[in-house]
Amino acid sequence: MSTLAAPVFSDLHLLTVLAQTRSYTQAARRLGVSKASVSMRIAELERAAGVPLVRRTTRSVGLTEAGQLLVDETQGAFTRIEQSFAGIKDSAGRPRGLVRVTAPVALGRQHIAPALPALLRQYPEIRLELDLSDRFVNLAQEGFDLAVRHTQSPPETHVAWRLCGSRSLLVASAAYLRMHGKPSHPSELSGHACLAYLRDGGSQSWSFEKEGGRKPERVAVSVSGPLRANNSEVLRDAVLAGVGIGLLPDFSAAGHLGARELVPLLPGWRPLGFFGEAIYAIRPWSAQVPRAVQCVVDHLRSQMEKGFQ
Repeated sequence: MSTLAAPVFSDLHLLTVLAQTRSYTQAARRLGVSKASVSMRIAELERAAGVPLVRRTTRSVGLTEAGQLLVDETQGAFTRIEQSFAGIKDSAGRPRGLVRVTAPVALGRQHIAPALPALLRQYPEIRLELDLSDRFVNLAQEGFDLAVRHTQSPPETHVAWRLCGSRSLLVASAAYLRMHGKPSHPSELSGHACLAYLRDGGSQSWSFEKEGGRKPERVAVSVSGPLRANNSEVLRDAVLAGVGIGLLPDFSAAGHLGARELVPLLPGWRPLGFFGEAIYAIRPWSAQVPRAVQCVVDHLRSQMEKGFQ
């Protein structure tokens, strides 16, 4: 009965990480080794196997048929080993370790980052990496433990914790309304300068539902204006400057409503399906959640559960 040398076992694990990331750089970052070390260890594994396992191109890294078969056969075992070891470490003492979090720029700057100092004081052995980006990242591929997102419904393939409710607000500055008038129906927005969130696709429409009526009345209106951006802080500041009407998440508008810097529009009409109705922390599904990750989630929930005033 032949046996594999211990380094080959670790290299097999490296191959499973490479299969997830499709990148030598990302695999090296995930494992805390150099890119050169990843390349060298994969080459050694291929020599031990006697067949090519990785297919390299100028743009990406893929697996050969033999490499994919090897990953399919071993990945589940490595996942169970990682979960078991993480569980033992977690039960051994205080929450510790690196937690990588990604969040939208505006939400992260305004509400997540201010909550972190208290978390780090409470759990001095937890280390955090906060990546602020408005793009939707692949958590497993890029090695993130958590994503904080506003959404209607989190993906079923992920563990999700609801942090708080959220809503979209249609707002304008008093100066803009004095000059251009206040819309009384969603259809009138087509004649206004509307500052829209930049998303894929050329057309832009906003949808509204009338609240309190016997029959649900819904209206979709095509909007246009002098500015589109993929950051709600940019749009909010443009609305404050009188550039146009904005549809903003409440966490960006909060703090500017009480002083009447931003004037809510179309009372009785609810914006539909644009930013999502709740803020969630999500992570790829696993049988066990590391204590450090759970501590981050619990702290964010305690800080955000009252919503955005």
